[in-house]
Amino acid sequence: MLLLSVVLIIVLIGVLIYRQVPLPAASAILAISWLILGLFSPCLLSLWLVIPLAAILLVLNVPSLRVPFLSRPVFGLLAKTMPSMSVTEREAIEAGTTWWEKDLFSGRPDWDEFARIGLPRLTEAEQSFIDNEVSEFCALLDEWEIHNSKDLSPEAWQYLKDKGFFGLIIPKEFGGHDFSPYAQSRVMSKIASRSITAAVTAMVPNSLGPGELLMKYGTEEQKQRWLPGLAKGTEIPCFGLTGPEAGSDAGAIPDVGIVCHGLHEGKQVLGLRLTFNKRWITLAPVATVVGLAFKLQDPDGLLGNPDKVEYGITCALLPANHPGVEIGKRHNPGSPFMNGPVMGTDVFIPVDWIIGGTAMAGKGWRMLIECLGAGRGISLPALATASGEVSYRLVGAYSRIRRQFNMEIGKFEGVQDATAEIAGGAYTLEAMRHLVTRGLETGAPSVMTAMAKYHATEIMRRLVNHSMDIVGGRAIQMGPRNFLAFPYQSIPVAITVEGANILTRSLMIFGQGAIRCHPYLFEEMQAMQNPDKEAGVQRFDGLFIRHLGHVFSNLVRTIVTGFTRGRLGGAVPSNADRFSTRWYQRINLLSASLAVTSDFALAILGGNLKRRELLSARLGDVLSQLFIACSILKYHASHIRSHAEDVHAEYALNLALFKAQEALIDFYHNFPVRPVACVLHFLTFPFGRILKKPSDHLIREVGDLIMEDNPVRQNLGQYVYVTQDPEDAAGRVESTYQLLLALGPVWHTFIKAQRSGKLQGDTLAEQLQDAASKNIIQQSDIARLQEYDARRFDCLLTDAFEKL
Repeated sequence: MLLLSVVLIIVLIGVLIYRQVPLPAASAILAISWLILGLFSPCLLSLWLVIPLAAILLVLNVPSLRVPFLSRPVFGLLAKTMPSMSVTEREAIEAGTTWWEKDLFSGRPDWDEFARIGLPRLTEAEQSFIDNEVSEFCALLDEWEIHNSKDLSPEAWQYLKDKGFFGLIIPKEFGGHDFSPYAQSRVMSKIASRSITAAVTAMVPNSLGPGELLMKYGTEEQKQRWLPGLAKGTEIPCFGLTGPEAGSDAGAIPDVGIVCHGLHEGKQVLGLRLTFNKRWITLAPVATVVGLAFKLQDPDGLLGNPDKVEYGITCALLPANHPGVEIGKRHNPGSPFMNGPVMGTDVFIPVDWIIGGTAMAGKGWRMLIECLGAGRGISLPALATASGEVSYRLVGAYSRIRRQFNMEIGKFEGVQDATAEIAGGAYTLEAMRHLVTRGLETGAPSVMTAMAKYHATEIMRRLVNHSMDIVGGRAIQMGPRNFLAFPYQSIPVAITVEGANILTRSLMIFGQGAIRCHPYLFEEMQAMQNPDKEAGVQRFDGLFIRHLGHVFSNLVRTIVTGFTRGRLGGAVPSNADRFSTRWYQRINLLSASLAVTSDFALAILGGNLKRRELLSARLGDVLSQLFIACSILKYHASHIRSHAEDVHAEYALNLALFKAQEALIDFYHNFPVRPVACVLHFLTFPFGRILKKPSDHLIREVGDLIMEDNPVRQNLGQYVYVTQDPEDAAGRVESTYQLLLALGPVWHTFIKAQRSGKLQGDTLAEQLQDAASKNIIQQSDIARLQEYDARRFDCLLTDAFEKL
């Protein structure tokens, strides 16, 4: 009976912790249950057990006991290990919002809330703009001509301005389109599917730039002065943030603005004397208005606070032709979009040109962090998504058109290993686009957009590299026939801008995400840095006790889900079906393990975890891949079920969660405190890994599907510019592929007969006539097959030039 009583108490404690029952109620339930069980097992009522139990419950429940015996010692220990938080770090953490990524980090995702999330849809006006203006603009573009002239055509530039492409985010009251994040992404990806250069040109005014900063922070006078011109395209903006000494570490900018009096338009006014040296500024060579980020100093207290000299990063807006502003010669970033330096020495501007006026002096870093979300969450993922979807369509078509060793190259398993990843990656990118832009409708989730930027561009890198490998020399030789060279050249741009990918993965996703998404950590850090230590301890006490409950609840949750391989220990969305239920269960397990692993890592390593980038990046990978898996499940559920849809989603989900699992295991293998790592590893995967890489059978299925005109290919086609023009780089492949599809089995039947030696004749025409005479094909098929063969051969050719 004693053994049974002990087991019942352990189970009760586990249930109370798992359910996160409030401490007073849980203590009362435990005490009463202990007494009841003691009636049947008197040993439980022994003073040797009752007194320690009572002491523990008293310390946990009575603040006057808990603070000196528990909270204060922990407070002192953690205060030594946690790093101090600079002003810029605090602003970066506080900037923006959180969304579904916070649920995943909590270890207990609210799947009912997830089920209520609806994916974004276009309004009638947005759909019309994409179908008409964007399609018309794409028809004006020739990337080979852009490459040779190193610029868009005058007609393309004028069309961008006339149709308001630079004002997609600007409210209608100022003449803009006021499009949703999803619509902006759709516009940019369709342009990018035609021309990377044109897409980058259109992206910049609609992402990090004066327009967004003015809308969110500008004074009414500044909005009226600049937004109508930006919307109409009569003003072309650029924003100077990075420079020789400050790239990804934008907080290190050396550019300075000194508050002083000076002459402006013949009058003595309060203003700033700016000295700046900016590099890699997109649209700078053609800009009419320049946004600048600099460090503001007020040595004479002219802004009204004599005790404050260093204000920090500030943003201002000034005309490009303002005296002293120098736009340098163009950079060459590979893709020929406009990019160059902006410089100035002792440039005087009125203080009113600070974006938001003097009230926003020194608040530029927070402004920039919040506004980076558009570039990270919309523009760059849109470019990556377009590259993935173009690769899906064209490489899938090419792998069926191109034959080697008497077989379509897409049938070789080695090629299918690559084409399957192209197909799964394109599906993943579109799924991410839907969920991320839906999240941006709720605010500016900085962690989510960092994940989107990093993983979208990394997926793009892999898919385009696979595409180059498959298409081979046809993709290497430059010329108007090449449909892959320019997406390939654009990879470094996507990887490095808006924060280099290494930095984003190593420092931002988990470094910012752990603090931003954790329910207690940020407030605890604030309490530890409170100048009033006693007040800090009191604040920390309430947070810490709830934090303990959070940790132990996730620990129990990990044990339950780990030993049942996710089948127990967590709910799934109410609308989950047979396909999705098992995937949600795996997410529950990995989410719980991520939460408890993160808490143990933070408790043991403290501030050192920030410097252990290899470890923290792996935890960031887990969070990212869980978010990606959720986006795939949500996207899959939004479509009519088909075999092709299920196979693509299964491959993408398998790959995402396998990566999350491996990142977690790699973390355990490298965590310096081995006993803790071993225990956590065992509790999460007591029976070994829960996922393997996509199977060979699944790879073959996806590899076959990418060559077919399947529902996924048709669906992804609506997001890109599709042309049947046989003289166009992409249209040549697409139109030839459509000819092949129209032939049905006839081409395959003829090739099979040709390969088996059944046909007589030295030329294709003779073999076709012989096949018709033997009723292998119909006489009416000969002309169609000859046309396809000519187009097929033309599809394989590369360009040649008299002179280079």
